[in-house]
Amino acid sequence: MPEKTAPRAEPLSLAVIDIGSNSGRVVVYRVEAEGGFRIQATTRAALRLVRGVDERHALSDEAIARTLEALRDFKAIAVGGGAQRSVALATAALRDAENAPALLERIRTELGIDVQVISGEQEAWYGFVGAVTGLPVEHGVLFDLGGGSMQLTRFRERRRLRSWSLPLGSLRLSDAFLASDPPKAAEVRRVQDHVRRALEEAGVPRLTPGEALVGTGGSVRNLAKIDRRTRDYPIRRVHGYVITLGRLKAMVSMLAAKKAKERRGVPGLNEDRGDSIVGGSLAVQTLAEALDARELLVSGRGVREGVALDVGTEALPPVAAVREASLLALCSRFRTWDEATAARRSSVAEALLRALEPGASPELRDALLAAARVLDVGRAVDFFDRHEHAADMVMETDLYGLPHRGLALLSAILREAGDEDSSVRGYAPLLAAEDAGAVGRAAVLLALADDIEERCPPGGALDVECESGREEVKVTVRTLAGWRPRGLAERFERAFGRRLTVVPGRA
Repeated sequence: MPEKTAPRAEPLSLAVIDIGSNSGRVVVYRVEAEGGFRIQATTRAALRLVRGVDERHALSDEAIARTLEALRDFKAIAVGGGAQRSVALATAALRDAENAPALLERIRTELGIDVQVISGEQEAWYGFVGAVTGLPVEHGVLFDLGGGSMQLTRFRERRRLRSWSLPLGSLRLSDAFLASDPPKAAEVRRVQDHVRRALEEAGVPRLTPGEALVGTGGSVRNLAKIDRRTRDYPIRRVHGYVITLGRLKAMVSMLAAKKAKERRGVPGLNEDRGDSIVGGSLAVQTLAEALDARELLVSGRGVREGVALDVGTEALPPVAAVREASLLALCSRFRTWDEATAARRSSVAEALLRALEPGASPELRDALLAAARVLDVGRAVDFFDRHEHAADMVMETDLYGLPHRGLALLSAILREAGDEDSSVRGYAPLLAAEDAGAVGRAAVLLALADDIEERCPPGGALDVECESGREEVKVTVRTLAGWRPRGLAERFERAFGRRLTVVPGRA
């Protein structure tokens, strides 16, 4: 089992080599002291290791050659990426193959890489840590669908309760049951029956109210990419993407009806997954139906990220802590961002929101305070268009601990703070017309908080008093050096229907 990554005082460049049953990948992570990370280098290769293992109980000579060639390249990526430490692990195919020890010895002797074959239980744990840590989810069932196996973990309050490892991988199912091109209806039914029976025999429970079905793995991420390409959607990354059961079933039917050469042209599908996606998608659909899931929450992270994040704790960090660490990791990349300034702006925005929008939803509050924190990253591109640039950055970068709707709210507030004429229409389907009013008011509060903060002496907390009357809102800031209405007061009145008076202090 890979050695647990202990908390550290300094960042670490860590290479994780993952020899999966269908494909392999190396990722070089910069693991930050606070536990976050970002990718420095990566590459992948199709290995198809599980192909033939079920029949011959051994890896083929071709698969062994592909693996050695890929690992030479992976080692070069680790070296070129500046990895200070490397971890190499293998999963289902090497657990099952009788000649796996001989291959592991060749890898050790010829390449100097010590590959550790992890158990299904260990694979499930790393998948749970990697996939669920960055998602705003508390309870549910996570499944990690690989080429040779499916790991499932039931969790409550972000703590693992039980795990299962089942031989239901996408390539394994496709090779075992889908001989025709395209698959015949009877072959499709046999896959579904086999998966359903395996889940029943393992005792995997149905979801209860409040539990989510979370999925990760290459096939799952490909399904998310395919679904996203069928509609206008404002966020490109799949982490946090939601697939409804209806859309999932339509995708599975579409993929199963196509010949292999036709599937290669499906937008969003990786070219080397055309021969395994039907088996994998059937497994996902059958699992969702067996567990009574109405939708699937997709994670863009998995076992590799679990190795990078794991510090041996039994429960995952709270969502709020993940969100805070992710915001800090993003902002700290930019010299234009100052933590004290961002905190002061956020405190002003929170005081204004509390006084003027006491019934604001938690998701709107979180989005406004995050917008106040990240605004200055936009200055790295241009001061005058900083709102627009910051809005684009949060939609394009990795921010964890926020659902896609929360990311859309965050971006929309930033954009409208700098441009009153912007619209939430560009964030459909995550935001709707009924969100426009709340977003507009939050954007005004962000603009006002920024206006106040930059007119106060640097350093120290800002004491904000807000008197909200029927016709006038009076904001008093003791350390405010001066303020004049300009267009912001008129904009405030349009949003809140009351006059704005900002009173400088006498300090």
